[in-house]
Amino acid sequence: MYSREQLIEKLCHYRRAPSEMEWLEFKEAKNSFDFDTLGEYFSAISNEANLKSQESGWIVFGIKDKPPREIVRTLYRLGQNLSSLKHEIAKQTGGVTFQEIYELNLPEGRVLMFQVPPASFGMPTSWKGHYYGRDGESLSFLSMQELETIRHQIGASDWSAQFCPQATIEDLDSDALNIARAKFQNKHKGTRFGQDVEDWDTASFLDKAKLTRNGKITRTTILLLGKPESAHHLNPHPAQIVWKLDAEEQAYAHFGPPFLLSVEEVFRHIRNIKFRFQPRNQLIPIELSKYDSKIVLEALNNCIAHQDYTQHARIIVTEKIDRVILQNIGEFYDGTVDDYVLRERTPEHYRNFFLIQAMVNLDMIDTMGMGIRRMFLEQRKRYFPLPEYNLGDANHVQLSIYGKLIDENYTRILIENQNLTIAEVMALDSVQKKRAISTKSLRMLRRKKLIEGRSPNVFVSACIAQATNEKAQYIKNRAFDADHYEQLILKFIDKYGAVTREEIDTLIMDKLSAIFDLTQKKNKIGYLISKMRNKGSIQNQGSFKSPKWVRSGKKS
Repeated sequence: MYSREQLIEKLCHYRRAPSEMEWLEFKEAKNSFDFDTLGEYFSAISNEANLKSQESGWIVFGIKDKPPREIVRTLYRLGQNLSSLKHEIAKQTGGVTFQEIYELNLPEGRVLMFQVPPASFGMPTSWKGHYYGRDGESLSFLSMQELETIRHQIGASDWSAQFCPQATIEDLDSDALNIARAKFQNKHKGTRFGQDVEDWDTASFLDKAKLTRNGKITRTTILLLGKPESAHHLNPHPAQIVWKLDAEEQAYAHFGPPFLLSVEEVFRHIRNIKFRFQPRNQLIPIELSKYDSKIVLEALNNCIAHQDYTQHARIIVTEKIDRVILQNIGEFYDGTVDDYVLRERTPEHYRNFFLIQAMVNLDMIDTMGMGIRRMFLEQRKRYFPLPEYNLGDANHVQLSIYGKLIDENYTRILIENQNLTIAEVMALDSVQKKRAISTKSLRMLRRKKLIEGRSPNVFVSACIAQATNEKAQYIKNRAFDADHYEQLILKFIDKYGAVTREEIDTLIMDKLSAIFDLTQKKNKIGYLISKMRNKGSIQNQGSFKSPKWVRSGKKS
């Protein structure tokens, strides 16, 4: 159940959309609305929510359907018991009805928000025996292709939906079952659906939580709730998470079903010490743990949800000194990482649709694509380096979660600039990790004076750092201009008459920016000498292989 604040935020977000989505419908309904038409929209929105992998669809009364979607106020069933509408709808849909009906009395007027459940997996939602859908923003009959798409969702293509013929409820872990029931009830807290959970027997609960199909145990049931010894029902596909410690010490452990409980065990194996960081101008230090449990568990649950189990591989969690690396097999399934972090994309396709529905019902993940963005935002709140996806291998997804600061200047900038956007923080994070960023991002960071140096050798600005050692490091990083180095070389020649390249290297090398490596420093010095020769300020009195540099017009 959503709070008033959450509903208002959701409503504002939907009103800003350039057009209605197939699973969202605005209606003015100033005084009334035809009941049959409402039922047809219920069927259409429910089916489209299924096809677009939405947790819910929405019908909203009291708002114009064209931008800017002004609130016009609805009097639909004003003063009546709105809950009775659920029963009226259910009689014509075979028992499916609104998840919730919310009444919002806003300053601009009354708004009703009808929360529509997505059609059940493999079973389209009908209204009086007919299946409806959306063609753009228009109500229409569900196309044959869409109808078959829903009906065939439970098929050979979804590994997680397949039955385990020999498995029974006796193969399930009792602790996992109790926790699953509690999680399901908490997720549906405040709804009639949630209130009835305690009255369901185990078989009913498993079916309603979409862990089983028609009372039969599925691979999803075993993965999430099975006893450790029940994993043989999944043969030849391994259902295992491997934790490896790859640091000054070496260790490993294996974890099988029930994954609902195993993820907590994996996290407890990760060494999660606390350390302190002293912000500038603050007397009280900030105490941080290396890893936030919400971030790591979010990442691990994502690995379980998106693993390609048909490839007979394990999920691997590698703990290093400064980070935890989580890897699952199978390519990044829908879109890009930036789509989810920056553009809040909702995925349209899933590899393990049945498994994901169950994990959503047990509050392990969500289907809105917000999990990735949430990990980035949480790590930003902790002032840590952002999570890092490595998609270089098309058959694996690898995610690194940092448990150590890289550049304290980055951390201090985050502390003192709470209004930075996630796009700005991502660009700054790439700079501290020495990763390439776009010219547009570079200009944006320079404009805000968050970075210095010349591309590609840029670094996080230390302009906010005041401690002596930080100022010293800042000077080491910040390069002097070319004239400064030229004057040093000329004074060196004036004192000794003639100098070799090796002597110039010795003079200049440790004065160049600390962000350059040895090769870059030598190239920089070579460029300075060539520039001075071309300007006519120095000349070579030696050979090409053994140069001897003097002031122009002077003999050694």
